[in-house]
Amino acid sequence: MTAIEWTEQTWNPTTGCDRISPGCDNCYALTMAKRLKGMGSAKYQTDGNPVTSGPGFGLATHPDTLDEPLRWRKPRKVFVNSMSDLFHARVPVAFIVQVWRTMQATPQHTYQILTKRPERLVRVLDHVYDALDLTEPLPNVWLGTSVESDKYVRRINALAQVRAAVRFVSAEPLLGPLPSADFTGIDWLIVGGESGPGARPFEPAWGAELIRASRATGTAPFVKQLGSVWARENNASDTKGGKPADWPEDLRVREYPASP
Repeated sequence: MTAIEWTEQTWNPTTGCDRISPGCDNCYALTMAKRLKGMGSAKYQTDGNPVTSGPGFGLATHPDTLDEPLRWRKPRKVFVNSMSDLFHARVPVAFIVQVWRTMQATPQHTYQILTKRPERLVRVLDHVYDALDLTEPLPNVWLGTSVESDKYVRRINALAQVRAAVRFVSAEPLLGPLPSADFTGIDWLIVGGESGPGARPFEPAWGAELIRASRATGTAPFVKQLGSVWARENNASDTKGGKPADWPEDLRVREYPASP
């Protein structure tokens, strides 16, 4: 299980990644991988580039984990690759097909896949669908991208081209307003401030504007947290700013997209 507010379970058929934009600067997964490597965890013994990655955070695939969801009896929301990016350039297309095959075999679960590389997602997905002879996207697979500032709203535009039952955007950590964002065709929007060491500020006005923009396109908004800086400055009851009762009233929203 997991403490991530918008999901219920994590599943990591791959681990490791490389930082590609400012939203990655304080990556929790990179720090956790270093700790897990030190503890001897078998999944985190591949080291990454010291500039873009780190100890235990080199990209690695784990075929032995592909059948894990088959053993979960209770239906659940599953965040795929909380410790990696399934569409990293070094994840083989054939392996991505295997991940899709597992998701196809477990329709009782809802899978949430988040990437900072939606351009590769667009290129690869047709190959995946062809390999599995899929004429329609799997209804239990949600595809999303992360956008931290207006410089990266092109990721939303790429995501909008994807054939998916549900498309979602994670604006976390949100490092500035997104005035250029167009959520047309996007089903779900997650908003969150940064937490942990070195956390950067989050302005509630940024979140409020995104909620207004999402309402205009019928996109369901979900505010996850307001971040450590906001929590400290406002004496919040939670150090991550994750308790809605502490927030401005217009940010107290946690909706999910309609089921396909």
